[in-house]
Amino acid sequence: MVVKKKASDKQKLKEWYKVLAPEKYDSKELGEVVASDGKLLLNRVIPISLSDLTGRFSQTALYTTLDFRVKDVRGKAAHTELIGHNLSPSYLRTFIRRRRTVLHSVVDVSTKDDKSVRLKLVAVTRDKISETQRRNLRRVIEEEVRVASREFSYYDMMDEIMYGRFATRVFNKAKDITPMGRVEFRKSELKETLA
Repeated sequence: MVVKKKASDKQKLKEWYKVLAPEKYDSKELGEVVASDGKLLLNRVIPISLSDLTGRFSQTALYTTLDFRVKDVRGKAAHTELIGHNLSPSYLRTFIRRRRTVLHSVVDVSTKDDKSVRLKLVAVTRDKISETQRRNLRRVIEEEVRVASREFSYYDMMDEIMYGRFATRVFNKAKDITPMGRVEFRKSELKETLA
C-alpha cells in the first residue's frame, strides 16, 4: 500500500511583517505584508498615499502616491526608504485646457547628500506660446530645478516637492518668461542600485 505524502500548507508557514516608514517620518507603520521569510521582503515596493502618511486630506495629498522600498528586515519589522512619488494622471488632466501649452520636462539632479534623482515635471501656460518661448521656458525651468535641488538633502527635497514649495519656486521663476497656469512635479525616482 502506498502512503500519500501530506502537502504542507504554505499559507500556514507565512508570517505577518509590519512595514515601517523611514525615521524621517517617525517610523510610522505603513501597513502589514505577509511572507514566508523576511528575506523575501527585501526590495519590495510599498505604495502609500501621502494623505495616509501625514493624515492631511488636501487635494494634492489625496492624489499623491509615495513609493517606499523595503531595505532591511529586523524581527517582524520591515524598514523602508522613500524612493519616489507619483501624481495621479487624472489630477494632472484637470489643468490641461484648450489654447494652452503643456510642457513636459525630465531633469536628472543631485542633492546635497549626493543622491541622484530623476524629476519629471509638467508646466502649463495660460496661453499658447511660440516655439522660442517654449525653449526658453524649458531652459529656465530645468536650470532652476538643478540649482534648487543642490540646496536640499534628499528627504528635504522630497518634502519640498510633496508639499508644493519646490513647484512654487519653479513657477515664480517661469512666470518671468510667460504667464503660467501651473507647475507640478508629476513623478520623482531615486536612482538606486539593488543588491
